Amino acid sequence: MIETVLLVLPFALAVVALALPSDRWRPLILPIGGGAYLGLAMAVLFAPTRTIAGGWLALDPLGRLFMLLVGILFLSSSVYAFGYLRYERRLPNRVFCACMLAFLGSMNVLVWSQHWGLIWVAMEATTLASAPLIYFHRTSRSLEATWKYLLICSVAIAVALLGSFFLAYASLHSHLRPSLLVTDLLAAAPLLDRPWLHAAFALLVVGYGTKMGLAPLHAWLPDAHGEAPAPISAVLSGALLPCALLPILRAYQLCVAAGDALFAQRILVVLGLVSMAVAGVFLAGQRDLKRMLAYSSIEQMGILAFAIGIGQAATLGALLHMFNSSLAKSVLFLGSGNIYHAYGSKSTPEVSGVLARLPWTGPLLVAGFFAISGAPPFGTFMSTLTILSGVFGGGWFFAGGLFLVLLLLVFVGMGATVLSAVQGRPSPKAAASGYRDTVITWGPMAAMLALLVWLGLAVPPGLSNLLHAAARLLEVQ
Repeated sequence: MIETVLLVLPFALAVVALALPSDRWRPLILPIGGGAYLGLAMAVLFAPTRTIAGGWLALDPLGRLFMLLVGILFLSSSVYAFGYLRYERRLPNRVFCACMLAFLGSMNVLVWSQHWGLIWVAMEATTLASAPLIYFHRTSRSLEATWKYLLICSVAIAVALLGSFFLAYASLHSHLRPSLLVTDLLAAAPLLDRPWLHAAFALLVVGYGTKMGLAPLHAWLPDAHGEAPAPISAVLSGALLPCALLPILRAYQLCVAAGDALFAQRILVVLGLVSMAVAGVFLAGQRDLKRMLAYSSIEQMGILAFAIGIGQAATLGALLHMFNSSLAKSVLFLGSGNIYHAYGSKSTPEVSGVLARLPWTGPLLVAGFFAISGAPPFGTFMSTLTILSGVFGGGWFFAGGLFLVLLLLVFVGMGATVLSAVQGRPSPKAAASGYRDTVITWGPMAAMLALLVWLGLAVPPGLSNLLHAAARLLEVQ
């Protein structure tokens, strides 16, 4: 019963948000819905696995990990959104609130999905639910970003659908009963036709890798993240991009079960390093704070793909790093929203003296930068070390050296932009603006940083068990 409520609740609240007449009080439904979702998710997190709809919906360890991440990120962003929308009263928020809750519901269905057809439908639903959110400010740039997001992701999802068909044909070509259930394909994996399986994996990586933001498939991401409202950017980067990784992990799991892990690993390692390199190049001299964070998101997705491709301990590190980096990215994106309201701009020539102008946001933003860079005592430090241990322990010395060089390149590029924004004196225009830090706008940032410090000191036993169970599902020791 509780599983059904968890699946239906976000969509039901989206309908309620559409029906509520008050723009002033409607945003309150966001943190209420986020808190209720996270509470229900925690209730089923460690419960026995139960299938729904004939096995199409079920929570395996991977799904549980992603569900927890989505719940935490959505709650922090929804609390912030309630405060954020107070400064956007000139714009109606009916569509914003309804689409944000539908976005949560779509991601929730995605993490529960155990059928490749349903995975495809849920991923497309995330695109349709989030597109109006990117257009919230209704500027020409946000319109361009929205259309680019819709067109590129729609083409990509069509490629992913073709990959799903190829999975079914890999069974049919081997004279097996065709099925798109994840469990059925895993059971038949050693018998699947290899050329069709290879083609399916490549198409799924292209399709879902585009939504994940892997280079060179990332064209939509800088514009969409740069133009979306801050709480939406936080959910897009911290929750949606990792959710787009989930189908790739399931396809990788299938290749491992078929005894063909090396084929998948080579693709992921190359795409991971290319993504980090592209992000490093575009971060150099970046003058737009939110686009800087968008390219940082591409780098983080590259780290995850690279580590998954390395395998063994690096994959366990990747799952932990996914959790940590999502928390850090939410801190930075929420901080960028406070800067935009105080300065009326995201461009570094117009943004300076953030430490003086925003006494809470400024220090939290600097801490978030060090967190996303993998500095101690944050959890990203431990997850990066775990990845490096797997890389060099597995004998990937050249790839490991290149990985370290790219991490340094990204650190320098981001550091130059962040430091130029937080140092100096605020402009007269910024000093005269009426915006001030409040608990509801800096509190979610502080909460995410506190979680990052906690994860850096000691991973809670429940989360550790969940991470190891997810790693074992991918046949990683």
